[in-house]
Amino acid sequence: MGDIYPSPAVTAGHVEPSPRRVRGVVDNATAFDTRTANYVWEWPFYPQYYIPVADVSNGVLVDEDHEQRLRFGTARRHGVRSGERIMAGVAQVYGDDAPPGIAGRVRFDWAALDAWFEEDEQIFVHPRSPYVRVDAIRSKAEVVVELDGVRLARSTSPVMVFETGLPTRYYVNKTDVDFGHLIPTHTQTPCPYKGVTTGYWSAHIGQNVLADVAWTYGYPASQVSPIAGLVAFYNELVDIRLDGVVLERPETHHVKRR
Repeated sequence: MGDIYPSPAVTAGHVEPSPRRVRGVVDNATAFDTRTANYVWEWPFYPQYYIPVADVSNGVLVDEDHEQRLRFGTARRHGVRSGERIMAGVAQVYGDDAPPGIAGRVRFDWAALDAWFEEDEQIFVHPRSPYVRVDAIRSKAEVVVELDGVRLARSTSPVMVFETGLPTRYYVNKTDVDFGHLIPTHTQTPCPYKGVTTGYWSAHIGQNVLADVAWTYGYPASQVSPIAGLVAFYNELVDIRLDGVVLERPETHHVKRR
């Protein structure tokens, strides 16, 4: 029984308007504030925001006088001013030869800004795709998690998270987990749809340690509130049985795995 899940809905190069107010912050100041951002899918899995130049605050962009021929057309490379320093080459301003929806807009490297917001909610990693659905659904299925023949968890009350383009994730109560084989780590990862993790564990089986096989969200985004405080394991790294049927391990996902 394979872990079957839907593929991304659009192709690379797709452009759509965003109805959301989008803001970027750098050095405690507004870098841009717009209600006319566009989603641009640079690859099928998720979009990036392209911001109208007119909505970028004065002094934020520093023209490096360097034109680049990029996938969507000619762009001038810019730095971003943060206090007394300038982060070089982290923004591209597209010229008139770019397609509609991209021409006259700025593409910021995500990490160049200290924070991004949709309306008044901070977002992480990349914009939330309007074509991605994330559902956290309670179930009475039996979920058993094993590694090298050692049981790490068993639950008959999991919360299943179904997310477009990703394998189903099985979140279980902490009381259903054998923490005798798990070692807490300091890893922390953000997710656009769930928030920021509050805990990770590595598995210790015999002499072998497998890093960061499980995680939890203590304070997840409201859309997936049923997973609060529950623990999930990477399907790619462990063996999972669902109602007695062994699931095939999916390939390690190259976008995000949580």
